[in-house]
Amino acid sequence: MQRIAIDMDEVVADFNTKHLRVFNRDYHENLTVNDLMGTRLRELRPHLQKEIIAYLQDPTFFRDLDVMKDSQQVIRELSERYEVFITTAAMEFPASFGAKYEWLKEHFGFLNDMNFVFCGDKSIIHADYLIDDNARHFKRFAGQGILFTAPHNMNETGYVRVNNWPEVRDYFLR
Repeated sequence: MQRIAIDMDEVVADFNTKHLRVFNRDYHENLTVNDLMGTRLRELRPHLQKEIIAYLQDPTFFRDLDVMKDSQQVIRELSERYEVFITTAAMEFPASFGAKYEWLKEHFGFLNDMNFVFCGDKSIIHADYLIDDNARHFKRFAGQGILFTAPHNMNETGYVRVNNWPEVRDYFLR
């Protein structure tokens, strides 16, 4: 059975919506996801980089992210034909472990806990495919990287790309 590793943030968990909401609240801004096209919040507001990253060090930040549209249904379908792992580079923000685990149990409880992988360098993942919004994870990954469209990666080229979960379904289940 082939394996699919799937990133968490900006692939199954809607990270940007919450990040912008708390930032806009705290700094009286009105930034939208469209403002992030081709960039990241910390690049738009470099003078607030420390503060922007501090949100991610809050142990509860990742607990109440919205689920990406259609991800649950498509992953359920994929799990009938593939071995599916959720892989998150949680070592970047170790305080997120608990919240991310609880979030995965709540929204993807149909997957075995043993298929939740908290790591740093994703090249350690032994899978046939890696669906991720960050192309840097493909550099040393041995399988096929599939770039999941997110605002920050709009200008990335040279990768197989999917824009949403129905496209993931088409790619793997056509």
